[in-house]
Amino acid sequence: MVSLVGTRLPVVALMATTGERVTLADQKVRSVLFVYPYTGAPGIADPEGWDHIPGAHGSTPQALAFSYRYKEFETLDVKVFGLSLQDSNWQRAFAERNKLAFPLLSDETSEFSNALALDNFRAGQNSYLARRTFIINEGTITHDFYPVLKPAANAEDVLQVLKS
Repeated sequence: MVSLVGTRLPVVALMATTGERVTLADQKVRSVLFVYPYTGAPGIADPEGWDHIPGAHGSTPQALAFSYRYKEFETLDVKVFGLSLQDSNWQRAFAERNKLAFPLLSDETSEFSNALALDNFRAGQNSYLARRTFIINEGTITHDFYPVLKPAANAEDVLQVLKS
């Protein structure tokens, strides 16, 4: 497990669920980026073997916790983003279904995650990003939460660091 504190983010424009492209490296305010492996959808089975992978489950509770606490992040002038390898249409449906208060970013090409050498794992025929959260200040990672063992508590953990 290598900490990425001090790492500059790659200049990669990511499609957001808002329909815009977001380049995290260019953000002029503090940001939080939580990286999650996968979100399910009603009526669609999880990837093969998903239930047997430690830490695979928890993306919905993690996203909801950040959404529920979003006003606190706004008060601190901190933007929140979620990121996965899922395509933007899948993410948009998830964000709308759950009324998320912030955009999700698609790294469908893996350009962003590969540039940072983010850990991943396989399930079925696909690769998924390991859960991880960053606090970013003007394009540089200032805090790296890895591993994230309790996804539903991650937003609270991040807020505690931001307030200290």
